[in-house]
Amino acid sequence: LDPSEDHRLIEVGLIEIADGSVSNFYYHQYFNTERRIDPGAVEVHGITNEFLAPWPSFKEEGRTLLNIIDGHELIIHNAPFDLGFLNNEISLTMPGEPPLEQRCRITDTLLLARKLHPGQRNSCSALIDRYRVDVSIYEDAYAGALYDAVLLAQIFLKMRIENDL
Repeated sequence: LDPSEDHRLIEVGLIEIADGSVSNFYYHQYFNTERRIDPGAVEVHGITNEFLAPWPSFKEEGRTLLNIIDGHELIIHNAPFDLGFLNNEISLTMPGEPPLEQRCRITDTLLLARKLHPGQRNSCSALIDRYRVDVSIYEDAYAGALYDAVLLAQIFLKMRIENDL
């Protein structure tokens, strides 16, 4: 999946970390891409055009997302991938708006993990195992990108505690 090949952002999930723990504030949104989703992409994430049809486009809902994240720190695993999609949507639908790197601080947990654990696997799955994140307590409460955000928040908090960051 690559925004330079006209792939589009279809889902965003955010969860707030405040005072060293996950808060009750979250944002989860699907976006109608207003284009046909490639069959290969559907195989990766399982989200179809039919599912996305009633959801707003990024042009309609993107301002809400930007208002939430402006000035905050974003914790992202493999940030260039997600930022590529997010910044592409911003440039396509909000000409003149600055990219996320100019709007907020970005912390890439993949880069952080590579510094802390050089030569080891540092995928989210590997970090879940390494930091003993209990995924079972979230499986029924969250879906898709929001589920991923909750897990990454737990990984990040444990990384900070166990590595004195």
